[in-house]
Amino acid sequence: MNNLISKILGLRKKIKSEKKTYFAQALQRDVLIEIILPPKYRKSAQYPLVIFNDAQDFPALGIHKTLTDLYKQKLISEAIIVGVHCNDNRINEYGTANIPDYQNRGNKAAEYTEFIINELLPFLRQQYTISKDKKDIAIAGFSLGGLSAFDIAWHHAGVFSKVGVFSGALWWRSEAFHQDNPDAHRIVHDMVAQSEKREGLRFWFQTGTLDETSDRNNNGIIDAIDDTLDLIACLREKQYAEQDLTYVEIEDGEHNPQTWGKAMLAFLLWAL
Repeated sequence: MNNLISKILGLRKKIKSEKKTYFAQALQRDVLIEIILPPKYRKSAQYPLVIFNDAQDFPALGIHKTLTDLYKQKLISEAIIVGVHCNDNRINEYGTANIPDYQNRGNKAAEYTEFIINELLPFLRQQYTISKDKKDIAIAGFSLGGLSAFDIAWHHAGVFSKVGVFSGALWWRSEAFHQDNPDAHRIVHDMVAQSEKREGLRFWFQTGTLDETSDRNNNGIIDAIDDTLDLIACLREKQYAEQDLTYVEIEDGEHNPQTWGKAMLAFLLWAL
């Protein structure tokens, strides 16, 4: 047992985590970025890339341990994991780039998307050996960061092939709630319905049965699950195949990093 523990601890030490500060021109601020390299990182290799919003939650998510266990059991391809830390302007930088919500939240989402696509990705490719094949590039996020990840991937399907949405804030609305039409004006649902299919894009969604208690349409299903299932239905209407759509529902799962950490293994297995 001691030898096994020593081997696990030794492998953990080899997972190199770096933090860098990058001045984002699009956002006009410093952005803290965390890069997790695989145990046997080699500059001669080409690695898949997964970008996460809300990297400040990495410790609570236990992502280092999850990666260690998956690498140890050789269940995933070695990859570069990059997390973007948010700041106190999160409510405006995350959201949907083409339209803020009815309270003007998400009004800097276009600038955040610009940062991800035209600054962060080129910077990462310059610094690390990342695969040039879009099938190896994924983006994910949690809650409002999950909405942001979906929006970025949907509008840049030539860059990303996979998107993960943990307890996504898919309720994001263009108009205030009206009881006579409780499910109307959800921005991301309308966006998908009014768009062409994004070929080559695959989707992974997670919810928890205790994500919230709200049930705005009184159908007995909490809004977090309802909104997610409705978005999956929108994607099916665009003729996405079932293998392109993965849904994970965690019994008693809550809207917090501890639940998302439990789902992380399933997401990484899917993404990598």
